[in-house]
Amino acid sequence: MCIRDRYQRRVRGPHPRLAMAKGKSSSARDDHVTREFTINLHKRLHSSTFKKRAPRAVRAIKKFATQMLGTSDVRIHPQLNKAVWSKGVKNVPHRLRVRCERRRNEDEDAKEKLFTIVTHVVVDPLDKKHGFATLQTTCGDSAN
Repeated sequence: MCIRDRYQRRVRGPHPRLAMAKGKSSSARDDHVTREFTINLHKRLHSSTFKKRAPRAVRAIKKFATQMLGTSDVRIHPQLNKAVWSKGVKNVPHRLRVRCERRRNEDEDAKEKLFTIVTHVVVDPLDKKHGFATLQTTCGDSAN
């Protein structure tokens, strides 16, 4: 295989076997997934207008959850919304710890069969042993 073929394959997309392995899961256990993430809002809101920061942060959280869990239907819990808006429209917290939970949609007429609900996990950022610096992404599978 020459370099040109490698370049063209990279431009066209992933290898066909990788694309097949990436398909949607069919089991109910894989549908219900819970993960905790730390979202760095500071880098996502860089150079945005002050009066648009909090609404943009909510959109950034939705986009992050869509990328991580692969559902287009993302719902923000009211406590997470309050945490984003806690310091006003301009002074959004730099980091937030969130729990993303992918669930099966109970509505019969829904376009998507899965949705993600994003909730706030309270973290004391000033605590050295339990602050943001020591946290990592955690996965927890839970079944109903």
